[in-house]
Amino acid sequence: MEIIIRKATKNDLPEVLNLIKELALFEKQPQEVTITLKQLEEDGFGNHPLYWIILAENNNEIVGMSFYYIRYSTWKGRCLYLEDLVVKEAYKQKGIGSLLFKATLDAAKEMNAKLMTWQVLDWNEPAIEFYKKFNAELDEEWLNGKIRL
Repeated sequence: MEIIIRKATKNDLPEVLNLIKELALFEKQPQEVTITLKQLEEDGFGNHPLYWIILAENNNEIVGMSFYYIRYSTWKGRCLYLEDLVVKEAYKQKGIGSLLFKATLDAAKEMNAKLMTWQVLDWNEPAIEFYKKFNAELDEEWLNGKIRL
């Protein structure tokens, strides 16, 4: 297996949406995915991109992705927020997640980010153990807030 890590293009968005749906199913929230290909295209490939994607590919098949954007901390400045790190079920435990995570860390360094942050569900033990391998700090103090609009 030869994994190629590359930036996504607009043509990759149908498969990106499939990965988003696969992750939502894994997280037991498939009904929450309401984004469309049109929205993904406008928001990621318009005049002012709101996000970026790094893909993992094997034999021209997209097998994983890192989906991220810039957030701003009043304490630290520019930060990279890793929205989703997804590897197709059939390709897990093959080092692809590590390749994507390292490529995302490199992207954070290239943009002079001060932090890279993300969320992980408290029941997702494999993901928690994965992040611990990178000496990640997992914060149990902060609660997430949201308002549906």
